[in-house]
Amino acid sequence: MIRLALVVLVLANVISAIGVVYARHQHRELYVQLTRLERERDELDIEFGRLQLEQATWAESNRIDQVARSRLGMKFPATDEIVVVRP
Repeated sequence: MIRLALVVLVLANVISAIGVVYARHQHRELYVQLTRLERERDELDIEFGRLQLEQATWAESNRIDQVARSRLGMKFPATDEIVVVRP
């Protein structure tokens, strides 16, 4: 009877130890994944900042004016060329 109880306790102890080892292994894998995802998030934040800066640069009014003049041949009309249309 005492031997059976001792065997059960030893098995429970071994099973518990295996469970602890498995839980620590899972924790390490998840921590590595978390670190990788945080690094990826930081890289995406940097890229997003660059894209916002690029968008702001392309959307500046003087840049739009420059492109309109050089590529499209547009210009501001002279005063005598302006016609006001009223309803």
